[in-house]
Amino acid sequence: MIDKMNLTETDIQKNYNEFIDFVKNSFSGERKKNLLKMYSEDELGLELSTAPASMCEHFHLCHPGGYVQHIMNVVKMSFASKKLFELAGANIDFTDEQMVFSALHHDLGKLGDPAAFGGYYANQDEDWKKKKGEFYKMNPNMPYMEVSDRTVFILQKYGVLYDWKEFLGMKLADGMYSESAAKYLKQFNQDLYLKTNLPRVIHTADYAACRGEYDKWYFSNTEELL
Repeated sequence: MIDKMNLTETDIQKNYNEFIDFVKNSFSGERKKNLLKMYSEDELGLELSTAPASMCEHFHLCHPGGYVQHIMNVVKMSFASKKLFELAGANIDFTDEQMVFSALHHDLGKLGDPAAFGGYYANQDEDWKKKKGEFYKMNPNMPYMEVSDRTVFILQKYGVLYDWKEFLGMKLADGMYSESAAKYLKQFNQDLYLKTNLPRVIHTADYAACRGEYDKWYFSNTEELL
């Protein structure tokens, strides 16, 4: 995976191809077949390969191709996060496939619904780019859904099945930054408490990836100013 902020068309194609190869090697059977269809160039492939990871340059990977870079960073960090939890003595009650599936799709809703409404992001007006560093805005034609809700909507649309641990891994990836996720994570009733550590591992991986992506942008720009 090419990890830089100014991706060429060749870089974007290479990252897309590597992503598809990763899916082929990580899953099997009907799930693999449906994932490959979903991510094909005739379906979500163009959005997958060209979408940014966020709207603002001071968030993370706000450039064409940033989405797939972020997703693969979270996959990589998920293995490190799992190791951290193991060292702390936490129960690893999930498989690597469940972890990888959750990491790969935790932000799937950010690809939007290209066939019906277009991509999740639209180009921002030039004034906003200059004043706020906001290069993208929400597609005004897109019906509102939380990212995690659109994620599961897209997966069911393509017949991609997932279990309850994977659902929670995707749903709670934003941790306490999401009000809907907080309802799960702030539950202290033992009977209703989360029955798996997968969401915590995925959130830790996502947070670490975002922090690293931000720091690379920040210190790159700081060095230029100096």
